[in-house]
Amino acid sequence: MITIKEMANMLGLSTTTVSNVIHGKTTEVSRETIEKVNKLLEEYEYVPNISARNLASNESKIVGVGIVSKENNDNYLKDAFISELVGAMERELKKDGYALMMYFSETAQELIRTVLSWNVDGMILVGMGKEDCELVQKRYKKPQVFVDSYPGEAEMAGISIGLDDRQGGYLMGKYLSEQGHRDILFLADNFSGVDYERYCGFSAALAEADCPVNQRNFFKLGAGEEELEKSLAELYRICTGYTALFAASDYYALRIMNYLREKGMKVPRDISVAGFDDNIYSQMSYPAITTVHQSATEKGKTAVRYLMRLKQGEKIRENRVVLPVRLVVRETVKRIR
Repeated sequence: MITIKEMANMLGLSTTTVSNVIHGKTTEVSRETIEKVNKLLEEYEYVPNISARNLASNESKIVGVGIVSKENNDNYLKDAFISELVGAMERELKKDGYALMMYFSETAQELIRTVLSWNVDGMILVGMGKEDCELVQKRYKKPQVFVDSYPGEAEMAGISIGLDDRQGGYLMGKYLSEQGHRDILFLADNFSGVDYERYCGFSAALAEADCPVNQRNFFKLGAGEEELEKSLAELYRICTGYTALFAASDYYALRIMNYLREKGMKVPRDISVAGFDDNIYSQMSYPAITTVHQSATEKGKTAVRYLMRLKQGEKIRENRVVLPVRLVVRETVKRIR
């Protein structure tokens, strides 16, 4: 493998100039010099020795993204919200010269054990509860940002990027009750974190409208494909007792709509369905899904921006950032009075 020093001698340039071109730092390098260096790089098929560079700078230039996935969830990236979130993080990190390394785990213990061996420069952690957050802060001492996590009242060593999930649930519950619905079912694959907050907001709206609020208002969906199919079959058996279904994500709203359609039911003629996220599929589905909007892209970008600020040693006063939500009315909710 040809070295930077050898290339510099061949071109009559300094090693600093050649190194700057290789690493994209070309603001003070002429176009002619850039072309000369790039031509030689192609000729010798030069590949930078990232390990040596990282060792010298004591940085890996890698940010770990850890996601605590649901039990038995066979492919977390099937959810368009998660895909958009991770994609936004990757693009934003690339701008700052970092690569993204991702790990899914059912437990925070496993996630931390694995990630500590990577020697990443910082962590973005998604979907963690209070105990998980405390464990991460105890074991991991580099910059950390939490996304869609609920650390409770514990003092945060990092930054928490979240959403006004309770308000989102409230907005949808209020809208459904205003459309005349009183028997409404909330559906999620767990009863914690963001889904719990959305259910609490939904329940508060129903209580305000004097609608029944009890255990009949919550239905647990299976997280894995096989378990989800079983729970959808059970949902079909009981759904005639409700006029509207509110899923904790657009992914589940769409799965529910498709399953009911296969069974001969039409949305919203026979039952209304609403979701949460406003992802691309909620806009493309037929009928288009009434939902609660959030920007997964903005959430991902915000997480990276705060992580970079922490890496630069900035003392950030606010430890929790709450992004806004809004109701998006489309075609899947019918007014019944």
